[in-house]
Amino acid sequence: MGRVARTLSPRLPAARRPRLVTVVLAVVALTGPTAASCGDDAPAVTVAEVGRAPVSEVIDAPATVTARAAATLTAPADGTLARLRVQPGQRVTRGQVLAVIDSPSARDRLAKARDALRAAKRAGRGAGTGDLGGSRRGTDRAADEAFATARAAAGKVGDPQVRAALLLQVQSAQRQYESAARAADRAVAQVQRGVAGLNSAVGALSAAQRLQAQQAYDLAKATVDALTLRAPIAGVVQPGGTRAASADLAGLLGAAGGAAVPGLDPSALGTGGQSGPPPGVDDAIPAGGRVTAGTPVLTVVDVGRLGLLAEVDETDVLLVRAGVPASVELDAVTGATYDATVRSVDVLPTSSARGGVTYRVRLDLGAGRMGEAEAAPAPRPGMNAVVRLRVREATDAVAVPASAVFSTDGRDAVWVLRDGRADRVPVTVGVQGQDLVQIVDGVRAGDRVVVRGADQVRDGQELP
Repeated sequence: MGRVARTLSPRLPAARRPRLVTVVLAVVALTGPTAASCGDDAPAVTVAEVGRAPVSEVIDAPATVTARAAATLTAPADGTLARLRVQPGQRVTRGQVLAVIDSPSARDRLAKARDALRAAKRAGRGAGTGDLGGSRRGTDRAADEAFATARAAAGKVGDPQVRAALLLQVQSAQRQYESAARAADRAVAQVQRGVAGLNSAVGALSAAQRLQAQQAYDLAKATVDALTLRAPIAGVVQPGGTRAASADLAGLLGAAGGAAVPGLDPSALGTGGQSGPPPGVDDAIPAGGRVTAGTPVLTVVDVGRLGLLAEVDETDVLLVRAGVPASVELDAVTGATYDATVRSVDVLPTSSARGGVTYRVRLDLGAGRMGEAEAAPAPRPGMNAVVRLRVREATDAVAVPASAVFSTDGRDAVWVLRDGRADRVPVTVGVQGQDLVQIVDGVRAGDRVVVRGADQVRDGQELP
């Protein structure tokens, strides 16, 4: 008849589920007078009574511990690390001064910009019409040079948020200058056509020159101010920047465009991954050490609230939602169990490290325990874990062993013993645990069903 016994269990592939959850529930007794044997040795077909018990459906998923946020402070200009005011591992507060960069080139640009601004403000209005074109060209050259220098310096900043803000500031300043320059061009053209007076053209040109000088000064001052590195967030300091990952979860963190940095949730990542020196070389910059624009100096990691980033297969993700509880085991802490709760489920998929489609699930990580009472140590970002998501639970459910349920003609069914003969009964399955399956409809508590050897039973077969 082609019936194949089926064990209903979480559908996570075995390769992705290194450990299986055993739900220890006393539902049926598989020994004693209810066991029916088709031979003289061990029973080939076993019958047991249906009972009631809680059933939990669990999905296992690989995960990594993540920090709440991280931010890398980079050198805004070439120079030396003049002062280092913190030590690795030190806790810092937001806004605290961490280090000071000495950059003679940045300070020289600021001094020149200050002088140019003062000269622009003192400029008289006595220029003749023959000088207007040359003055405009000189102003444009100075503006182009200032904007190019500022844009190049901003492009070397490692923190993507700071880099974007600086580039936006340069772009805004350039647009303002271009607007003022167009007004000056119109005034010069009117003078040359004899439409407007000389004073009007000179005034417009002077306004453009002052604006260009002010913007150059503001950009140079912003660079000098940034030489004092302050903590953008509270957390723990470590030298250098974040390193790119080559671990098993690199695909989890990087396939959707996020930075492949172990221990950092991409949504909370405050900096781009920095490759740093090769393994075995300390990337800490000592006081007095030289830096270039964009060099990672310090990274602040917020470990005030740890989380988890799990990789859930597409066949299971529809069962996962915010608020689902979970238990967590870490490879680094044998025998410890941590609590966790699902915070969110990504809408867009990513490719798993082993191929296939997965979705990233973010969880809040709670306290852990060793055994019954001993507190487990706090994990570190980047540690590997296995998350067991309790996606569905049923209390006091009509339940049978998973081995009792089989599939035939596209329907789930069980063998029920009636008047000594096997009767195939279609059933509706609810929560599917590892060992037990909830039966929503088809059998009741007290019915006797085949729990082993279902593939050896035929409809109407007499069972002792």
